[in-house]
Amino acid sequence: MQQQKMRIALLAGGTSGEREVSLNGAAEVERALDPGRFQVRRYDPACDLAKLVGDAGEIDFAFILLHGLNGEDGTVQGMLDLLGIPYQGSGVLGSAVAMDKYLSKELYRLHGLPVADCVVTRPGGGDSLQGIVDRLGLPLIVKPVREGSSLGLTIAGTVEELRTGIETAQKHDRQVMVEQYIKGREITAAVLGNDNPTALPLIEIIPGDGFTFFDYKAKYQPGASREICPAPLSPELTAQAQRYALAAHAALRLRGYSRTDMILDESGRFFLLETNTIPGMTATSLMPQAAAKHGLDFPQFLERLIELAVEDRQAQG
Repeated sequence: MQQQKMRIALLAGGTSGEREVSLNGAAEVERALDPGRFQVRRYDPACDLAKLVGDAGEIDFAFILLHGLNGEDGTVQGMLDLLGIPYQGSGVLGSAVAMDKYLSKELYRLHGLPVADCVVTRPGGGDSLQGIVDRLGLPLIVKPVREGSSLGLTIAGTVEELRTGIETAQKHDRQVMVEQYIKGREITAAVLGNDNPTALPLIEIIPGDGFTFFDYKAKYQPGASREICPAPLSPELTAQAQRYALAAHAALRLRGYSRTDMILDESGRFFLLETNTIPGMTATSLMPQAAAKHGLDFPQFLERLIELAVEDRQAQG
């Protein structure tokens, strides 16, 4: 008797600034899922929400390939919960918390994880730019509190650049985080699993010439950056970064998988930056690279995410 295919709704596109990244990832995911086991339907939340609701009774699982606001922030997860459709990754709470970089940083601190000092500015908040500089020093990282893929992120080396950077970031979010700049190596640490997650091999990201940091172009322009997996770190530093990633995953109440970005400064200390609940999902994206080194090729990795989500839903009853 032929096994019935799992009916998967692949959610991609959306309305955030990472729409194209989402669509590119979804195309690769759709190609990688075994057509003998999975029947895939595409839905774009920018225009297909009503259709998704109408089709809910015919959907066994939703694979969310949305990044940024209205996709990675718990909104779509809440809708799927109401529709009774299981999905990969974290639920409403974890997704919403991780999307807020400042709230994430506060939770990191509460759990003893190292972070750079920062302040949050709001329109009309009366913040003194010179006061911020006096407290945090220069240069500074300026970024929207709730945005992904380094959109709206700048580095300020003067008070005037800080002013301009805040204005740039406010095009993406009313709240802007101004953070101490930590010079060092960019490391990302992925986590896979539910109750007893595993830390995957680390990746070091080396932005190419002309890129001060791992910004949107450095992330998605072919050849713009170099990624080394496993990262060339000592066993002690590797284990420490992996412990931090696991602790961040737990602190933010995440499930299934996540990827935590951090900086290793010149004195050998890590500083956590943020945790991604729906990391990039092409075969060459950072988390799939780490999964491949762990022994899961891209199709196997996708199937493992589905298995973890189904297991989690069954455990919840």
